[in-house]
Amino acid sequence: MAIYFSTLYTPFSLPNTATITKWICEVAKRNQKRVAALNYIFCNDTYLHQINLKHLQHDTLTDIITFDYSEESSLLIADFYISIPRVAENAPQFDVPFPEELARVMIHGLLHLIGYSDKTPTAKERMRKQENKYLAMPIIQQWIATYPTLSPLLN
Repeated sequence: MAIYFSTLYTPFSLPNTATITKWICEVAKRNQKRVAALNYIFCNDTYLHQINLKHLQHDTLTDIITFDYSEESSLLIADFYISIPRVAENAPQFDVPFPEELARVMIHGLLHLIGYSDKTPTAKERMRKQENKYLAMPIIQQWIATYPTLSPLLN
């Protein structure tokens, strides 16, 4: 089991990665999956937009793009590219603090790997229920509650 956190083109630093790692592994386990290798890459809008254009032919900004490399359905291998500026901009629009929106985006990518979709209104509602369920776990609620302010993480 390996979960890595890195940054590209952003000074962001994820606090308390051990807690996030435990949370992600627990969500995978609850869905009968095992983590083999997950890479969470935090980047800026420009970089993620370039990925979106190159790999998905979408000329839009987005908060996350997931590349699934899993060869077995029960073993998770993927790269998650997350735009920190996009998450920071979306948080107040959804009336949630930055760490909650970041956790939601992180688990959203994992849920796609697990097999959830958000392509139809029904699927989107099902995905949102799963996100809310896993965001309610005490381990991530504690992480959100003790998250430092954003500005020191970006300086």
